[in-house]
Amino acid sequence: MAKIGNIDVGEFPLLLAPMEDVSDPPFRALCKEQGADVVYTEFISSEGLIRDAAKSVMKLDIYEKERPVGIQIFGANLESMLQSVEIVEKSGPDIMDINFGCPVKKVVSKGAGAGILKDIPLMVSLTEAMVKHTNLPITVKTRLGWDADSIKIVEVAERLQDVGASAISIHGRTRVQMYKGEANWAPIAEVKNNPRMHIPIFGNGDVDTPERAVEMRDKYGLDGAMIGRASIGYPWFFKEVKHFFKTGEHLAPPTMEERLDAARRHLQMAIDWKGEKLGVFETRRHYTNYFKGIPHFKDYRQKMVTSDDAADVFAAFDEVEKEFSGYQFV
Repeated sequence: MAKIGNIDVGEFPLLLAPMEDVSDPPFRALCKEQGADVVYTEFISSEGLIRDAAKSVMKLDIYEKERPVGIQIFGANLESMLQSVEIVEKSGPDIMDINFGCPVKKVVSKGAGAGILKDIPLMVSLTEAMVKHTNLPITVKTRLGWDADSIKIVEVAERLQDVGASAISIHGRTRVQMYKGEANWAPIAEVKNNPRMHIPIFGNGDVDTPERAVEMRDKYGLDGAMIGRASIGYPWFFKEVKHFFKTGEHLAPPTMEERLDAARRHLQMAIDWKGEKLGVFETRRHYTNYFKGIPHFKDYRQKMVTSDDAADVFAAFDEVEKEFSGYQFV
């Protein structure tokens, strides 16, 4: 059984990855219902938190039904990160995660996210200071390295563990790769198989089928899988992986009724949480996967992703229900 600090997260837990404008409370709720063992918030800027920036502060919202839930923050300035720890604690998360892996230029250019992979001593010292500044378990999400010539993840993981990190999630790409090519899980397995390591090591990157999750567990021996893109618009992925673990068989895909119910609930929860304009806008990216595979669907999808009016999107759902009721997904 894997444990993050004193939190039992089960045998080979499935974790919802922190994804900007994706891992918000509505989506986390849906993923939790479908079997996600741990969910993480969108990443939150430490500088935004200490400036009381509205968007950053809003991301601190967590709900009891999500637990265990981790709040993820990023930054490269020690004072700002420690101040943000105190702010995050007031929201009552179970876990605090540090993002040392985001490859986006606007984050990296400030030396944060994957940018800190160029300064491993700073990565270690920030982690140590944050561990000492809170009683919450501190976890880290990172990448293999900055580029192919600077992969030192075995040493880095040791150092992070030695200063008190409670778990490490590792994306199997370098920053230079961004999301291109295939994720390489072999270096993550090296971290896990290092006899000095005793904290959970979670794998991330390209876990897009139940078979891949089994491979991560059985071939690479990792402690759990952090799932990102495969879950966007498809929260059932967690349930399907767990079913495959138990039976070795694929679970039947969600029905049209289940998909429409999830899409409607998702949109309504998003509107309730962040208002109609933002709720409608930030839910758009999910619709392609909610309704993936339906033939001649382009016109309906177009309505869903171009309208700024919630009523129009709900009307599009009604049209889909009328037109494709009983459609069999494969």
